[in-house]
Amino acid sequence: MSKREEEMIRKLDEQAAMKEEQFFAHIANRLNRQRITKAPDHPFRGAPDFWLAYELSEEKRIELFMTNWTNMGGYTQRFPNLTSLCNYIEDMAQTMKAKYMIRFDHPLLNEMNMEQNLPDVEMTVWNERAEEELLVKAAGADIGIAVVDYAIAHTGTVVALSAAGQGRSVSLLPTVFIAVLRVSDIKTKMGEVMTDLTRRFGNQLPAGVHFISGPSRSADIENDLTIGVHGPGIVHALILDE
Repeated sequence: MSKREEEMIRKLDEQAAMKEEQFFAHIANRLNRQRITKAPDHPFRGAPDFWLAYELSEEKRIELFMTNWTNMGGYTQRFPNLTSLCNYIEDMAQTMKAKYMIRFDHPLLNEMNMEQNLPDVEMTVWNERAEEELLVKAAGADIGIAVVDYAIAHTGTVVALSAAGQGRSVSLLPTVFIAVLRVSDIKTKMGEVMTDLTRRFGNQLPAGVHFISGPSRSADIENDLTIGVHGPGIVHALILDE
């Protein structure tokens, strides 16, 4: 860069700084306040101690999560064992007359043997096959099933992490989304989830960390609430006790 160009850039920087100062001085004057040039002291960082110490019992966490998830428009049910949970999903698929389903490649779902129990349903398992093919399958699926990593009682939220066998589209594209979660994965508040993610992954988070609170909803056009535009319009959270 030539000296002339450097001088031009320096003058432009000075002009920009002057205009910025004039802008903020004008705002301070209109607000009848002194112009602040130094960031104010902020002695507190993060959540207060009382909130960090706040914890619900397991049963209270389950109850609060189910209440908040339902209030957000979702459906939820608790199951004593994997067999009863599997029967519920199979009954739902038969009631819906589902033809296409897609699921995570997860040991818990593999154990259910849904492919054998639902012979009339084309079941796709999200794995490392061609992504374009999986996206087409997910977009055409009646039901998507995922085992989520966390649930948050205070917000009625489930949290699903993306991985090779856990594609985001499983929870995003099907008509109905089913989140399967264990009782032990229900946390009281969101901070616990964030802390555990940091413990597990540090700065190397998965490509996707998805927070899902009820069915997809949008009201950005004339405040008209519409369900299921940007994702599943029907969502189930199935809680497994064991």
